[in-house]
Amino acid sequence: MPQYKVPLREFRFVLHEVLRAEQHYRELGRDDVNTELIDSVLDECARFAEDVVAPTNESGDRIGVRRTDDGRVLTPPGFIEAYRQFVNDGWAALCGPAEYGGQGLPESFGGPIGEMLVSANMAWKLYSGLTDSAVLCVEKHASEDLRRLYLPKMIRGVWSGTMCLTESHAGTDLGIMRTRAEPDSQGSYRINGTKIFITSGEHDLVENIVHMVLAKLPDAPAGSRGISLFLVPKLLPDAEGKPGAANGVSCASVEHKLGIHASATCVMNFENSRGWLIGELNGGLKCMFTMMNHARLWVGLQGLAQCERAYQVALAYARERRQGRSPGGGGNAGADPIIGHPDVRRMLLTQKALIEGGRLLTYFAGMQMDKALHDPDPAAREQAEGLLAILTPVVKGFVTDMSLECTNLAIQVHGGHGYVRETGVEQYARDARITAIYEGTNGIQALDLLGRKVLGSGGELARLLGGEIGSFCERHASSEVMAEFVTRLTGLLKEWSEATESIARRAARDPNEMGAAAMDYLQLTGYLCLAWCWARSAAVSAAALHKGVADADFYKAKLATARFYFTRLLPRAEAHLDALSAGAKSLMDLPEGQFAF
Repeated sequence: MPQYKVPLREFRFVLHEVLRAEQHYRELGRDDVNTELIDSVLDECARFAEDVVAPTNESGDRIGVRRTDDGRVLTPPGFIEAYRQFVNDGWAALCGPAEYGGQGLPESFGGPIGEMLVSANMAWKLYSGLTDSAVLCVEKHASEDLRRLYLPKMIRGVWSGTMCLTESHAGTDLGIMRTRAEPDSQGSYRINGTKIFITSGEHDLVENIVHMVLAKLPDAPAGSRGISLFLVPKLLPDAEGKPGAANGVSCASVEHKLGIHASATCVMNFENSRGWLIGELNGGLKCMFTMMNHARLWVGLQGLAQCERAYQVALAYARERRQGRSPGGGGNAGADPIIGHPDVRRMLLTQKALIEGGRLLTYFAGMQMDKALHDPDPAAREQAEGLLAILTPVVKGFVTDMSLECTNLAIQVHGGHGYVRETGVEQYARDARITAIYEGTNGIQALDLLGRKVLGSGGELARLLGGEIGSFCERHASSEVMAEFVTRLTGLLKEWSEATESIARRAARDPNEMGAAAMDYLQLTGYLCLAWCWARSAAVSAAALHKGVADADFYKAKLATARFYFTRLLPRAEAHLDALSAGAKSLMDLPEGQFAF
């Protein structure tokens, strides 16, 4: 099977030519993060991802994790060595705050680095992925004592972090959780309860694991208003800050899953464990959402990364596999490579268009996180926070749905060979499948987008996103070269805005209308955002060709792929418009007893 190769030319196009990363960082006061630095870091990480991490992927999937009789979880061969190099080379600390020992690069820098490492081995990267989110939560909400004790070790990667929300009886409905916290006489709390589906809850890559646990005090208000957040280490730090005594935290079992076999998904027991409050009492959800929103962008990136890995394998196979005679074949004896067949090209171009558009959208959202945290202008911070809020469920929901389509198409390109394990392509579909489920299922993302973000803001966030897209259309309205893209994008933006207003009116009369429209609204918004991203890419590519650049074929391919997206994929948006306009009646009319006879 072909080895993973980081698409560095594509990364540089997105970062430097479309998003103008150097200018972006300069506006944040980071003149040190220039094009030369960005490219050197990308080059070094590409070598690490390709040479160190990627070779662990197939064996990790085949061998998986193993829980011992004493509750330890052992990762597959090669994982410890790759992780040790990851820490020693400084990759874990890349975006960590410098105050606590990190390298202090902006948060968006983690996007392309994370994509490389997840494409190389998603299960391996999951062991450090949530640590970044936990660091952000501790940095923003924990006391100074907790920050100074835990952040340096977590940022360096010698300690890892988890997110402990879910219980067996309470998935999304956190208000009915049973995990309890009671204050002790030492200024901490005693945590008792069981959490399930805990990514990296127990493993052998680090010397300590720091759990971020949601729990309720006995006298807490009912429902989600009574949830608090606690930092609960596996091992209690001693006087020197080193891992000391055990803390009543244990792994009861590991899940046997469809994919990400080498990632330890654990059932965790907390038995009289000491925990320290993060944020305010009964304010746990606010703190956890700092972590969760970061993690949701991270999950969108995971979906994108699996698409890229699967696409590379499918493209290589299509170039090598000979089957039948293609309509444009050269007339030589024998079969032609299947990449010449129109339907295979349809599958490959669908993957290429969704991946490259999704990459631009995901990296753009990451840059909004930079601006929301660090822009010196309060108005710019507020605008970035709004864009990030509305784009987060789109990146998590739409991009991960896209990953299911792309990895499935990669299997289909292989035909029967894709259905057997020897080619390895089926792993990417299995691994990608979880991205549409964890950190809030995509149905939850749809409700979050339409209910909390769009309708909950009185349409303000929708107008903010629409304003960004509309401004682009206005800037290019007089361009003959861009007319084929701008005309269609302007029309779809108008339809999306009208549909948003229509849903708001219907939902005011019938609460079922919002839920009935939510998923189609998420898909519609996703296709609109990718159309905007492809129009931006087309504008840059057309300008480059006009200047007579040396690598003209790259930009010609961009324009060709943009045209494919607008003519072959964007029409899907109209189907979602029709569906969400149909209202809730067709969904709600069928009585429950008539679903089966």
